[in-house]
Parts: sequence; structure tokens; C-alpha cells
Amino acid sequence: MTTVRQRRVEKGTEASEDQPSEERNVKPDGKILSGHTGGKLWNFLSITVGGIIAISLGLLTSVYVATLHENDLWFSNIKEVEREISFRTECGLYYSYYKQLIEAASIQQGLHGLVYDNKTESVRTINILERMNVYQEVFLSILYRILPIQQYLEPVYFYIYTLFGLQAVYVIALYVTSWLLSGTWLSGMLAACWYITNRIDTTRVEFTIPLRENWALPFFAVQIAAITYLLRTRLQPVQERLTLMAVFIATFLFSLTWQFNQFMMLIQALALFILDCFDMLPTAKVTWLYIIQISGLLLVCVLQFFNSMILGSLLISFNTSVLIARTIQKNLKKGGLLNRLGKLILHVLLVLCCTLLINKFIKKILNLESDEHIFKFLKAKFGFGATRDFDANLYLCEEAFGLLPLNTFSRLSDTLLFYVYIFVLFLMTVAAIIVAFWNLSGSNQVQFMEEMEECTITLKPDAAYNLIHTVLFGCLALSTMRMKYLWTSHMCVFASFGLCSTEVWKLLLKCIHLYTSQRTHMIKYSIPIITLLYISYKFWPGIMDELSELREFYDPDTVELMNWIKSNTPNTAVFAGSMQLLAGVKLCTGRTLTNHPHYEDKNLRERTKQIYQIYAKRSPEDVYRILRSFGTDYVILEDSICYERRHSRGCRLRDLLDIANGHCLFFEFFGNVCVWI
Repeated sequence: MTTVRQRRVEKGTEASEDQPSEERNVKPDGKILSGHTGGKLWNFLSITVGGIIAISLGLLTSVYVATLHENDLWFSNIKEVEREISFRTECGLYYSYYKQLIEAASIQQGLHGLVYDNKTESVRTINILERMNVYQEVFLSILYRILPIQQYLEPVYFYIYTLFGLQAVYVIALYVTSWLLSGTWLSGMLAACWYITNRIDTTRVEFTIPLRENWALPFFAVQIAAITYLLRTRLQPVQERLTLMAVFIATFLFSLTWQFNQFMMLIQALALFILDCFDMLPTAKVTWLYIIQISGLLLVCVLQFFNSMILGSLLISFNTSVLIARTIQKNLKKGGLLNRLGKLILHVLLVLCCTLLINKFIKKILNLESDEHIFKFLKAKFGFGATRDFDANLYLCEEAFGLLPLNTFSRLSDTLLFYVYIFVLFLMTVAAIIVAFWNLSGSNQVQFMEEMEECTITLKPDAAYNLIHTVLFGCLALSTMRMKYLWTSHMCVFASFGLCSTEVWKLLLKCIHLYTSQRTHMIKYSIPIITLLYISYKFWPGIMDELSELREFYDPDTVELMNWIKSNTPNTAVFAGSMQLLAGVKLCTGRTLTNHPHYEDKNLRERTKQIYQIYAKRSPEDVYRILRSFGTDYVILEDSICYERRHSRGCRLRDLLDIANGHCLFFEFFGNVCVWI
């Protein structure tokens, strides 16, 4: 007679105490208990509750920043010209194209005006859709014209509410990413709360609404969430294909809405490359991500009328080089430690050399110089020699392109975010180093890893990606303050994930010999809840005070200037002046400009430098000749530039011009045309 007995479990595969044995769900008569059904119901309720909280927090964030914007400017009560002036610098330039499309006689005429634009740069006809990332303005203007909302909603409100609505998408994406990493929506809730309470360092949407990054970063956050899900193990083929589609759409939208997309995705590609070299990500998925980045960028290139700056981007050269190097180098991930290290060094050198050669070749063929100012700035910033270049020095002297101020860390520490982030970063980095060493060592180090098992965790691919992502973007933020918004938002995700992660607490408790499953789960939920209570107690009164504080927009001098221009100059008049002010002139008056703040064009940069000679030591005759060569009818001189005190000596605009012109700085006002006038 044959009997059935329970199979003995080997020591190496003993059931974990975290997961109950299936034996507990089976009755003696062989019938299965309803635990599986109860687990499904619990998962469904958890996902439902977590989803509702995610949407609620996203909408609350959107309402919060919209209220701050209204309270700060009294936007609903000020005049139209004041609303437009509130869109400072390049924000006003981008919004002007939305306004232009709304006021056009037809959609076709509006698009024709963008493709053949002769008002943004005098004596030149340029294609705005090629030069600038304004497809979002095109889409919104068409949507506003075809929807029956004109009687209920002004164009400006349709525009700003869309941007504030994208903040909801942003917060939900951060929430979901943290949830995916930790397995609990409590982590997402903590990430969203940290994003809101650290608003000064995580977003500037309420006062720079049309800025390109405010369009792009929500899509970037969605892309990171999709990549995090893609890198999970045991995905079904259908799930994988749908996730790849989501990654592609998010990548495309991110690339379409921001001119600096290629540099951000290059850092992302470097993160994938590093992890792939250490065998911490599935190679097939990494290959798909490289292809998605290239295809998304090329599609944007087509929509931007084959913008040469995209074709000559380092991202396309780098990703192509990686794919070529993989084809050339076989068995890259086989062999012992020293063998693999040698192959890895050779692989890195091959990729770098190919990247530089391909990029140099493309730029030579296309005669591309649009992005040379960025590399000059980076070269000067990191100490590879002083420069007299006007554009590089202009960036170097701006606080936004300097190092991240130390007071940023004190603000982030007030909400406990920075302390938690450093704690999680340290633990995850240690785990990543051990896993990378294990992967490079191969089978020879199995015994070593068994000995280390009690003090280490297996780093999952999704966690590994987010670790390298936060490290690389952290380095970018530390070196360039303007890029901190890419880091601080992900900091909220990474810190909340670590605080709610079973793996992190398991690692820590094992290392101090206090690990039990019950203790891990108690800490995993209790500490995040205590953190949320602390944040609520400390910052809720401040948020309420902030929402109750009422201000009003007040800039009578600029309002008077715009009104004078509209009343006293012909529609065809050409204005010269600072880039920042001229963007407002175009938006408020529709007059033709000599230069503007969108700086990604060599001819425009040279033109701007020539226009700025009104503040340099040049003779009036020279300045007049320069201005007339650009068709200038009126010049706007600003006391804040002519008698500048904001920057230190050597960084004032007139000083930068004198350095570039080879003039002496000792005689303060000698020969300055603006002072003479």
C-alpha cells in the first residue's frame, strides 16, 4: 500500500519564518482553507486604499501649490498685463507662444506663425518648433480652442491649472515608485508628505509655472516608476510589454517637453551601464531601455524638424557605443574576479572611446555648435582652466549654477528627510558593494557569501537602479544647484522606501543579532507612522499659516513700461535689451526682439553678446552700429545692470563683457555707454 508523506525540507531550502508553510492552509481531509482567498481580498483592499490615498495626496498637492500661487500674487484680481509680467524671464517667452496660438485666426495660421517666426529674433526667420520645446503650448492651445470652455475659463487659467494638475501626476508617480520598492503604500504616503513639507527644495512650480522642467519632471517621475516596475522579477510577458510601452511614452513626453532631456537621460544611461557592468540588472531589460531612450529622442528629433542638437547628443552616441561594444566583446560576464575586472576595464574604455568618436563624427558632419557653451561651462566649473568666454562666465557667475548651498541640508534635516536618506543610502551602498563583489567573483566566492549571509541582503534590481539613480543625480545636484529638483524629489522616494523596507531592517537587525520576523514588521510600520506623526505635528501649523498669508503682485515700473510700449511704438518696432526683460516685452506687447533667454543656439548667443555691448566699454558709435545691424529701433537700459551691485566685482555683466573684450576692469565707468546715456 502506497502512502503519501510530507517531503523533508533540506537545510538550505528551509521555509523562511517570514512565510508560513503551505501545510497551515490544508485540512487533514485535504481541503484547502480560505487563507488564499482572504489574502487576495486583503491585497485588493490594500491596493484600493493605497490608490485612493495616492490620488488624494496628488490632488491636495495640486490645490496646495495653486493656492500658494493665488495668495502670493492675488492672480485672480490683477490686470492681464500684470499676470503676464509675473511670468518672468524665459517663462514669459514660452507662454507668449501659447498666447500667440490662442489669438491666431485659426490653428493653421497659428502653427504657420511658429514655423516661420520673424518676431522672436529680428532680421531672422526661425522655426520655433525646431528651436524650442513648445509642443506642450501647441497642444494646450489647440485643446483650449476645440473644447467648449472659453466662456467659463480664461486661457491663462487653463494653462496654469494644467501645470498644477501635472503636480498631482508628479506626486502620484513618486508615491507609486516608493510603494513598488517597499511593498507598502505607507512608504508612498511618507514620500508624498516629505515632498510637500520640503516644497522649497522639491519644486518651484508656484512661481515659475511655464518653466520647461515643470512640464518634464512629472513625466520623468512616471518613467522612473515604470522602470522600477519593469525591473521586478517574474513579470509576465504581457506585463513586461505593457511596462516597456509605458516607459517609452513617459520617455518620449519627457524628451519632448525639456531641452535638457538628453543630459538627464545620459545620467540615467550611465546608471544602467554601471549596474549592467556589475551584473546587477537583467541584460535584456537594460538593452530595451537603451533602445527606448534612443528611439524616444529620435522621435522628438523628427518632431523638432531634425534638430541638430538632438542628433549630436552624447546620449545617442553613448547608447550606440554600449550596444556596439556588447556585440564586439563576447563572454563579458564570465570568468573569475581578475579576469572579469580586466574585461570590465577594457569594456569601459571601449565604450568611452566609441562615444567620443561617434559624437565627434556626428558634430563634424552636422557642423554642430549649439551645445558648446555647456561644455565650456563644465570645463571651467570643474577647474580645467580659466576662461574669458562670455557665455561660460555668465553661467559661472549665476548662483543657480553654483554648488548646492549648505542651508539646503539643514532645511531637509528639519523634516528628518536628510537623516533618513543618509541612513538608508549607507546601508544600501554597503549591500550594493557586497553584491557587486559577489557578482564579479563568480562561483569561487560562494563560501564567502554563505559566511556573510547573516549580515547581508540580496539587492533587488529595482532597488539597485534607484540606488545608483539617487547617487548620480545627487552628484549633479551638489555640483549645480539648479538641478537639485531632480534629486530632492527622488530623495523623498528613496528615504521612505528604506524606512518601510523589510530588507533594510532585516539587514540592520541581523548585523546586531536582534533579528526576528515580528520585530522587523513592528519596526517597518511603527517608525514610518511615528515619522508621519512628527511631520504632521511640526509642519501642519506652518502650512496653514502659509496658506493664510495673502500678498499681491506689485511691479508698477514694468507695468508702466509695457503700457508705454503698446501705446507709443508701432507694432513692427524692434527692441533690444536684456534677455530676461525682452521675454516680457514679447509676451505683453508682441513687439519684435533682438535676443531672448532661450540660449541653445550659437548665433543667438553671439547676438546677445553683441547687444550687451551697451553695458561694456565701447564707444557710442560702435554700439549704435551694432544695434542697427540687428534692426534695433528701441533700446531698454536697466539701472539694475548698469549700476549692478547684486554680483561681486568680476561677475557683474559689464565686467564679464570687459573680460571677453580684453578691456581693463580698473576704471569702473569709463566708456560704458549706459552710464554715458
